[in-house]
Amino acid sequence: MLKGILLALSANVLFGAGYYFAVLLRPLESDGIFGFRIVVLMPFILLAIFLFHQQRAFKDLYYRIKQTPYLIFILLLLALNTGIQLWLFLWAPNNGQAIEVSIGYLLLPIVAVALGKIVFKEYFTKLKWWALAFAVIGVSTNIIFTATISWATFVAGFGYPIYIALRRYYQINSLATFFVELVLLLPFALYYIAQVDQATILTQNEYLYFYLALLGLVNGMAFILYIAASNTLPINVLGLLGYAEPLVMLFISFAIGEVLEAKSYILMVCLAVSVGLLTMDSFRGKNVRH
Repeated sequence: MLKGILLALSANVLFGAGYYFAVLLRPLESDGIFGFRIVVLMPFILLAIFLFHQQRAFKDLYYRIKQTPYLIFILLLLALNTGIQLWLFLWAPNNGQAIEVSIGYLLLPIVAVALGKIVFKEYFTKLKWWALAFAVIGVSTNIIFTATISWATFVAGFGYPIYIALRRYYQINSLATFFVELVLLLPFALYYIAQVDQATILTQNEYLYFYLALLGLVNGMAFILYIAASNTLPINVLGLLGYAEPLVMLFISFAIGEVLEAKSYILMVCLAVSVGLLTMDSFRGKNVRH
């Protein structure tokens, strides 16, 4: 158990630390970062597939598509979401939206719980109902006080739960599917890379290629460690440890000079209460099962 916990924590810290690469890669803009991130991430995901002997998942995906051709459109939709999420992750820190995206990742597990109830008819305990209620209160209050909610928070908070729900619903939730999504995004990645004036950027950031290689390594190691942890830990423990990622992201947001506005305090408190209730519920459920 301890080994699995250390693997999961390491993975989530690496995922969160990846947020800072938007700063390290300056003056490379978000489109260029997106393109390079796809290219440097693909070899490590392919390596992970071979390390964990998941090559057969490619064949399974092929047969699933052959039996159900409209899955091609689902894959295109998944790839679109993946592209947006990978772009947003490194766009936000350079465009004053780092905290908004961090809040979105704190909101993400609450949205996932709600989707689990609506789509998969999962059992809801009283604590989960209370957690969902606090999340709704926090988001509603933020909308009332600010007259809006950041689109970045919405995309980060709702994008991945919908993405995960689609993958699970259509039974294509594998690392091989993720690699296929990256392949579908590759033409766009190469297009954005072609628009980058690398010579000019290198005069301002001589370590550009080193940081790009490091980005691929950090992201790739994060995925490999996470897969290893998922084969060791119960799902509820793995999910709880996932909160390390947005916590690291929030610290990075503060470190690069962003400030949390007072009107967002209620949202943060409500989300913290929601997360706390979900944590209590998960541990209570674990104790009941054992």
